[in-house]
Amino acid sequence: MSRQCVVTGKKRLVNNAVSHSHNKTKATRFVNLKTKKVFDPETGLTKKIKISARGIKTLDKVGSLSKHLKNKAKKSGKKCCCCCCK
Repeated sequence: MSRQCVVTGKKRLVNNAVSHSHNKTKATRFVNLKTKKVFDPETGLTKKIKISARGIKTLDKVGSLSKHLKNKAKKSGKKCCCCCCK
C-alpha cells in the first residue's frame, strides 16, 4: 500500500530545504498516517486502512467509512473506488 490516506487522499509533499547559504536540497514531508481497523456498520465488515489524523476526525463526524465514500463520490460525480459501496 502507498503512504496515502484512504479518506482524505493526503500524501507526502516534496519541497526544497533551503540553507542559510541558499543551497537547495530535496526534502519530504510525510502525512500523519495511522493504521487503524475501522468497522463499517452498513456492510458489517472490519477493514484495516491507513488513515490520517484528519481522516479519523472526518470519520467520527460522518459516522462510517461507506457513508463518507458515497458522499465523496456523489460530490465528485465519480463512482466510489471502495468495495463497500457495490
